[in-house]
This record gives sequence, structure tokens and C-alpha cells, in this order.
Amino acid sequence: QLQLVESGGGLVQPGGSLRLSCAASGFTLDYYAIGWFRQAPGKEREGGSCISRSGGSTNYADSVKGRFTISKDNAKNTVYLQMNSLKPEDTAVYYCAAGPSSSSPCLLNLYEYDYWGQGTQVTVSS
Repeated sequence: QLQLVESGGGLVQPGGSLRLSCAASGFTLDYYAIGWFRQAPGKEREGGSCISRSGGSTNYADSVKGRFTISKDNAKNTVYLQMNSLKPEDTAVYYCAAGPSSSSPCLLNLYEYDYWGQGTQVTVSS
């Protein structure tokens, strides 16, 4: 059974950092692009970053570019999202998702992703 489990969320002060993890089971990351999406209260889910199947390319939304870094560890079958210089507007539930697209760069369109984790809450507040 294909499963994605996010972890690492929490409460952090503005300017702080968090690292989210997305652990995959039931499949290997080599065959899927992985995206990180987020959904704030009352807003639509939006794409933040993604990494291609090979791991050779990444893509970032303008809102997180320069502050977030996505990476993958094939040995651990896990994708990470390092989030620095966090802002209150980054507060949201963060989801990782897997999709079969081989596009390079990977796509931030949520409809390209078939499998989703349950989400982890990130709150940026003083």
C-alpha cells in the first residue's frame, strides 16, 4: 500500500526554521515526483516546491523561493523540506504528494499528484 507520512511541523517564531520530512512506503521515490503543498485556513491548497523523479531538478513557488529547499534521500525513501526565514504567512497545513510525471522541472500543479499524505501543521507566530 502506497503511503506518505509527513512529520516535523510545529510552532516557530518569525525568522525561525523548520525541517519537514515526507517518508514514503509501498513505493520507491525513483518513480515519482514529490511535491510539497500547503493550505492555510480559508484558502485553497497551493504548490510550494517539488523535486523531480531523478532528483535532478527542483521547482519553487515565488512565495518560498530563496527560503525553502527541497531534497530527497533515496536510501531513506524520504523527501525533506528545509524552511528558513519563516513568516507568519507561511502558517498552514503542509502536505507532501507523489505523482508519476516525468516533467523537468517538476510541476507545482496539485492535479499532477495522485497520492497525498495526511498533512502536518506549521504555525509561525510570536
